[in-house]
Amino acid sequence: VEPDGTDNLLAGEDSGVTWGLAEHIAAEEFHRYRGYWWAPDGRSVLAARVDESRLERWYLHDPADPASPPTSLAYPVAGGPNAEVSLHLLDLDGGWVDVHWDRETYPYLNSVDWTEGGPLITVLRRSQQHGLVLAVDPRTGETQVHAELADPRWVEPIPGTPAHLPDGRVLVGGELAHDGYDARCLFADGTLLTPPSLYVRRVVGRLPNGPNAAADLLVEASEGEPSQRHLYRVRTTIGGGMDARRMGSDPGWHTASIGGSTLAVGIASLEHAGVRWRVWHGDREVGELRSFAATCSYAPRPTMVRVTDRRLPSAVLYPAEHVKGTRLPVLLDIYGGPGHQEVVAARGVWLERQWWAEQGFAVVTIDNRGTPGIAPSFEKAIHRRVADVILTDQVDALTALADKHPDLDLERVAVRGWSFGGWLAGLAVLRHPELFKCAIVGAPVTDWALYDTAYSERYLGMPDDGMDVYAHHSLVELAAEPLGDPAQARPMLLVHGLADDNVLAAHTLRLSAALLATGRPHAVLPLTGASHLAAGGVSERLLRLELDFLRRYL
Repeated sequence: VEPDGTDNLLAGEDSGVTWGLAEHIAAEEFHRYRGYWWAPDGRSVLAARVDESRLERWYLHDPADPASPPTSLAYPVAGGPNAEVSLHLLDLDGGWVDVHWDRETYPYLNSVDWTEGGPLITVLRRSQQHGLVLAVDPRTGETQVHAELADPRWVEPIPGTPAHLPDGRVLVGGELAHDGYDARCLFADGTLLTPPSLYVRRVVGRLPNGPNAAADLLVEASEGEPSQRHLYRVRTTIGGGMDARRMGSDPGWHTASIGGSTLAVGIASLEHAGVRWRVWHGDREVGELRSFAATCSYAPRPTMVRVTDRRLPSAVLYPAEHVKGTRLPVLLDIYGGPGHQEVVAARGVWLERQWWAEQGFAVVTIDNRGTPGIAPSFEKAIHRRVADVILTDQVDALTALADKHPDLDLERVAVRGWSFGGWLAGLAVLRHPELFKCAIVGAPVTDWALYDTAYSERYLGMPDDGMDVYAHHSLVELAAEPLGDPAQARPMLLVHGLADDNVLAAHTLRLSAALLATGRPHAVLPLTGASHLAAGGVSERLLRLELDFLRRYL
């Protein structure tokens, strides 16, 4: 904005092109939610140009409002083209410099950071098995390789990296997978900064207070127990060796945010509702932000345990008035997808599950291989065999829990999930009808060839290189197989928002058609106007309908 209040257009006005916005893949799969980054002096901006003209156009329409026109959606479907993303340095006086890298070989712009040391970007190959950390010269736009990231399965950069350290070195997050190590660590120009025992989750930033604060990093990490996340002060001075010290001793799920000289630390735990925040300015605590999270008439009581020889994190919840020795139907409430944990030491995760327990169920939740928090090998065991590994872990863990909890009635087991968990719930009843008696299948990806490029291809490879792999993971293909024993047909409740622009409602409709063709019992509950998360109170109102379904079939 100019001093007289008028806008100064630096770039834009191209048809089918956006500036300064994250494309679908960046936001949905790489957690990069912005497309512009200001220079530290505020005199120029690094902006992403996104051209979606090559993408297929899909259309969302609300059948409840037939007079409304459909919404056009540029969707990067697996195996198809991606948006073309480029970077440009724009001066406020109209200057323009293009950032140069081999965009044909490395089309994904994973992350961007611009501090005093200059811009740093991470770019990935389409297969995501190789990436580069590049330093950008803001005068010329030329790039220099600072580090390479490589993995025969997929590369998993650590959020908050790369970044410049005060001494000029570049901080990179990656995996230590040699000499018997199996860890996610931080490196500075190749020097290991964190011990292999520490599973680094995110670099919050430079600590704004304390001795040698300019050389210290604040890091979110786990050590030994994946259900807990703590904050660590990591020393980065040259010659100091590995020095990572845990800050605080309270159990729970810790997070932090740094802005200038202000530090905010949040703690969620099983002992209290919501997140409690404490705020420091410099080395002085200036206040505590009281949590206004609603309190329930009951407190969730998950019993957490690691089971099987894979030490899978799991939890069981009983009704508050449960009498030991009383057998209960089991509700396996799952997600199971990569990049996300369910078995964590935070009360909010368990509130709805405790509600289910109060309705008369033993509720079970399991984090299978593929979920984070333990080790890279644990996460990446699912590569190109997602269905087999994850479902095996869920079944094995449920059986092991029944040995420890004799009140779990494995003759009455239901499974419930949403999104990836919806796919997993459908997979469970179709593959193991002898164990699972019914399923609630919410917003499922029923055909991975109908989902986006980066996610599907990261875990299953390119469709052209393995259509058999995609078919093996398709609920539509599985449901289309002839039904041998009608007694093994398990009812499913399929739920999907008709305005879902992430997992389109076509997934559920195609599954329903396949189930109908082979005579498998199911019901479809379309959510008018609902997106992928079914927000705005819809999910709460669904609970009673889901409860009726489970009671009918268990």
